[in-house]
Amino acid sequence: MAGIAQTLGPAVVLLGSAVVAVPLFRKIGLGSVLGYFSGGLLVGPSVLGIFNDPSTILHVSELGVVMFLFLIGIEMRPQKLWALRAQIFGLGLAQVLVCIALLTGAGMLLGLPGPAAFIAGSGFVLSSTAVIMSILRERGELASDQGRQSVSILLLEDLMIVPLLAAVAFMGASAAGGGGAGVDPTALLVALGAILLLVAIGRWLLDPFFALLARARNTEVLTAGALLVVLGSALLMEMSGLSMALGAFLAGVMLSGSSYRHQIETDVEPFKGLLMGLFFLAVGMSLDLSVVVTDWRMIVALLAAYVVVKAIGIYAVARAFGATSLQALRRVSLFAQGGEFAFVLYSAAAGGGVISAAENAVFSSVIILSMAVTPLVLLAADRWLKDEPVSMEGIETAEGLKGRVLMIGFGRFGQIASQMLLAQGIEISLIDNDPNRIREAERFGFKVYFGDGARLDILRQSGAENTDMVMVCIDDAAVTDRIVDLVREHFPTCRLLVRSYDRGHSIKLRKAGVDYEIRETFESALTFGGAGLKALGMTALDVSEVSDDIRRRDGERLDAQAQGGLFAGGDRLHVGPRPEPLIGPRGRSAESPT
Repeated sequence: MAGIAQTLGPAVVLLGSAVVAVPLFRKIGLGSVLGYFSGGLLVGPSVLGIFNDPSTILHVSELGVVMFLFLIGIEMRPQKLWALRAQIFGLGLAQVLVCIALLTGAGMLLGLPGPAAFIAGSGFVLSSTAVIMSILRERGELASDQGRQSVSILLLEDLMIVPLLAAVAFMGASAAGGGGAGVDPTALLVALGAILLLVAIGRWLLDPFFALLARARNTEVLTAGALLVVLGSALLMEMSGLSMALGAFLAGVMLSGSSYRHQIETDVEPFKGLLMGLFFLAVGMSLDLSVVVTDWRMIVALLAAYVVVKAIGIYAVARAFGATSLQALRRVSLFAQGGEFAFVLYSAAAGGGVISAAENAVFSSVIILSMAVTPLVLLAADRWLKDEPVSMEGIETAEGLKGRVLMIGFGRFGQIASQMLLAQGIEISLIDNDPNRIREAERFGFKVYFGDGARLDILRQSGAENTDMVMVCIDDAAVTDRIVDLVREHFPTCRLLVRSYDRGHSIKLRKAGVDYEIRETFESALTFGGAGLKALGMTALDVSEVSDDIRRRDGERLDAQAQGGLFAGGDRLHVGPRPEPLIGPRGRSAESPT
């Protein structure tokens, strides 16, 4: 029992620190990453001393970064990655080289010897893949242009670990009097061969491998296969001198076109989340407060100088590659920190005698502190770096509109809905609060006016008091409710048709007394299901009967839910195949008398 307690005790402590710290820090707006760092610092050797060997946990938890990169890779098809080649080897390489030069100079100005300044600066250039990817995914920005550029820079930084380690080996050999013997050309060939081998395996063997596992019809086996691919790829890259994260990323890219990718993503995701949290905890544990206290002047000086100098380099490169000032500053807030690969570089440099053990501890502390302050920097950036104001040039505001129908919101939903009325020659007053959308609509011949439908004065200027009908076509439920309240209170004779966000919103709108509401996905989902029935051989007439039945049942269920709560009317919902089909053979209704 004592052995079990010794094994489970640390796990309980780790989970407890995460469960307490992360929700607390998220609640006060500091983010989960800083919560993990703080939880790790608390249980680490510098405070409570529950864990005295954080490096062991750090090595294990790096698998979280590995799986994160695998999931990023699986979302990038090779064609997509090839399309990013200019950004990877253009923007990414430029940022890395410029920042290395600037940081090396800053280190020498602070009194570091040339080799130590180069190592310290190069490590700080390698931004934290874990932190940046977590933030981009949490914000939903991975697919944006800025997100893709960030991914490109991170990929280049991962690749840079190879020449940087080679440089460390060269410097170590030179320091030992061995000339240039530290650089082994064979190692470069081995690394290239490992990449080609991984690409070949992914191209010809992975899909048949997962097809074989799928025949076993066992979810656990498929999960084991997914983990084998991720960890095997990472191990291959590690043994060839490259980073584990790069191997996992390449494996993900190779599987991005596989028919099993969605199942694999689902299987790997839970492991990734748990290990990523463990990684951040381990980084927090690794901060040695005794080193910080002893060398605080040097650490603070290096941290401040490196953050400022790297920020200048990132900003300059971003502007040179066409980014706006706001975009460049946002990239600075993401990348102006060191990352986990710096620990690898510093350890190799210390082992090769390029830097001392004391310098390794100082540089590592600078990296950890920079990662810890990143959430605070991002918090400040979110507050101060507001979106650049959109130009209103050429945009007309709503004033004295007299259409028979007032349509609020001219996005995807409103554009389609307007076609029905315009086809019958009905005059519509169109308003929207997005200048870019208004300009885009104008290119197609629509006249849309700028106006916020949630303001009473704008509704009056848009002609709401004289119009026959107001159609609310926006996708924000809270704003929709505000518009409904205003129209009902100030223009009670006006008919009100509203786009609903979801079922709960529909019930709320019905209680508010709108004349008609429809969930934004309801009819399209019915059409989609009907297409499935047609594909299975049903006639258009039969499909129409089924659709009408589902509409009727849905309306009855909504009425019941409006009276008795969300779980009322469940008997009107199909949750399994009917004992007999609604439409029998040859189009005869199964519910009609024979």
